[in-house]
Amino acid sequence: MHRIHLSIAMSSALVAMSACSGGSSSEENIVDRPDFKSTDGRYTIEVLEALGRVGAPVVSPDKTKVLYGVSYESVEQNKSNNDLYVMNIDGSDAKRITRTASSESNYCWIDGGKKIAFLYPDNDVMQLWVMDADGGNRHVVSNVEKGIQGFLFSPDEKHIVMIGNVKYSRDAKDIYPDLPKATGRVIDDLMYKHWDEWVTEIPHPLVADFDGSSVSNITDIMKDEPYEAPMKPFGGIESFAWSPDSKELIYVSRKKTGKEYAVSTNSDLYLYNLETKSTGNITEGMMGYDTNPAYSPDGKYVAWLSMEHDGYESDKNRIFIMDRVSGEKTDLTADWDYTADAIAWAVDSKSIYFIAAKDGVTPIFNIALADKAVNVVADGVCDYASLQPVDGNTLVSMRHSMLYPNEIVSVNGNDVKQLSNVNTELLASVKMPKVEKVMVPTTDGKEMCTWVLYPPEYGQYKTSLYPGLLYCQGGPQQAVSQFWSYRWNLALMAANGYIVIAPNRRGLPGFGTEWNAQISGDYGGQNMKDYLSAVDYMVANCPALDKTRIGATGASYGGFSVYWLAGNHEKRFAALLAHAGIFNTEAQYLETEEMWFANWDLGGPFWDKANAVAQRTFSQSPHRYVDKWDTPIMISHGELDYRILSSQGEMAFNAAKLRGIPAEMVIFPDENHWILKPQNAILWQRLFFRWFDRWLKPDAKEANETVTDSTATK
Repeated sequence: MHRIHLSIAMSSALVAMSACSGGSSSEENIVDRPDFKSTDGRYTIEVLEALGRVGAPVVSPDKTKVLYGVSYESVEQNKSNNDLYVMNIDGSDAKRITRTASSESNYCWIDGGKKIAFLYPDNDVMQLWVMDADGGNRHVVSNVEKGIQGFLFSPDEKHIVMIGNVKYSRDAKDIYPDLPKATGRVIDDLMYKHWDEWVTEIPHPLVADFDGSSVSNITDIMKDEPYEAPMKPFGGIESFAWSPDSKELIYVSRKKTGKEYAVSTNSDLYLYNLETKSTGNITEGMMGYDTNPAYSPDGKYVAWLSMEHDGYESDKNRIFIMDRVSGEKTDLTADWDYTADAIAWAVDSKSIYFIAAKDGVTPIFNIALADKAVNVVADGVCDYASLQPVDGNTLVSMRHSMLYPNEIVSVNGNDVKQLSNVNTELLASVKMPKVEKVMVPTTDGKEMCTWVLYPPEYGQYKTSLYPGLLYCQGGPQQAVSQFWSYRWNLALMAANGYIVIAPNRRGLPGFGTEWNAQISGDYGGQNMKDYLSAVDYMVANCPALDKTRIGATGASYGGFSVYWLAGNHEKRFAALLAHAGIFNTEAQYLETEEMWFANWDLGGPFWDKANAVAQRTFSQSPHRYVDKWDTPIMISHGELDYRILSSQGEMAFNAAKLRGIPAEMVIFPDENHWILKPQNAILWQRLFFRWFDRWLKPDAKEANETVTDSTATK
């Protein structure tokens, strides 16, 4: 349930890849930039869907070019597609170099910048391809039976590690070969499903030789080990690091199975020696998540992100380094009270760049090895989202805010220059909302950073009153920074005439470890008071906000928040909408897959009557307050969501209808915790605004005419 920040990142980055063989495709299957122009200057669902989604930049070896991806969505084909682009390091001469019906992904420069390697389907299976730097002469170079999900070349490009799947679970025909058509899954331990899949295969690192034209001598370096590398569901190629001399490979794995796997976050860094074929654990005894390994350019150090506590997946991400000769480990951020999200070595190996949420935004920082001094490299009312050091002074990164999606930028001291302009023209043609940072007093005497978005025309008419929306964040420990989402798009909500209130309530990173950790074991506690404080503050201090027309919405823990507020809001809200939320925490404890989360955040099992923290959590379950529900509520959920089962939403809907409360539900049979398919995403947005417009805009006659209290959409 945590890592919902990745629901924001992944819902913008994940693309539906239609398989085809080769680089040529029928014209009707190609997804190009939509031929869309705003005619009225309004920021609408159609504008949102027409925006290009910019992928992470990769700087060429000679530092003169930038390779990046841009994906667009086809509503008609109900898919998205990513193509590759190259521009000069100063942003000039941007050129599209692929135009195919499937997505090129996991792209990188090879052969000194003369060629580009990438993933692409071959006969319906994802393989490694190589092409010239201008996009020509593309050809497949791997032939892995089940395909690959990622790859990373060694610095000398003589070796490659690929992520491939191996069989994990048993089915009936494995036990009884005379029953080849039996469909039963044989399960005898925990973690039999994860996120949106039944775990029948797990990823393994496949190390192979590469001669420039083909991959050979493929070796599963974890052969017969029943462990994942990278770790599901979010681990990718960032889980691997080659040494500068190409003789060693570090990979991340949590070498546990069954119940032990389900209750633990104790992953480690494993060092594999290509010559001796030996593997060693270099983080033995470090009990939390250890991830994102990175060798220093001079090879003297390994850096990585490390959490301290086993079972706490939202712990502070510390930046550790290890001296490769002495083995000494150092926590560089021991005196810095925030959590890092990504790291990259400076080219001189004397410092590390990193990204971290702080005070409601996500700047780029630098920390020196010598004195552990942390300096801000780039900040503003924005979030930075990637790190590509170019030289001693310059980085290439991505930047976004609540008002614009990712674009590529260069950072040189105080000089930040936008390099890509994928969405500049389209966004310039629409009127975007206004964003303000407000510090809200809390019930326990603290101040809470709250982002408020106002409709584009706000302030032009002194007599206007606007409805409001309280945005409840998921995670539960994910910062409300200047994030951009293609579904939870706060600017779109404001552009539809709502004042949007987005608090960084208790339990969110960016305000110190104490603020972030407070929510664990206190669901329904201080963080809910923080939400109500934000609403009350805005009602008291924003005369244009109509206090009789305020709604609340959110997903995952945000959905839990909506369900909880439904029974504890004292008439503050006139309408509610919850997506993928926890309604019954006792059921959630046994329904979810990652038990470490349930144990840490809920406090333990509900049957442990001596556990005061757990008993308080379960006593605060939203379903216990249904007798106080009095507000119209809409519920949405995906049937492929194994993190929070759709039955949670169905229970909430049934409860509302049995209580006689106006309610609507939409269930997506082909979606998981997120809504990813283009037409489903549009449907969800339309239903979202139809619902809130009905209850919060009395003059929304069309909405009132098309919705009835008994409407249930599935």
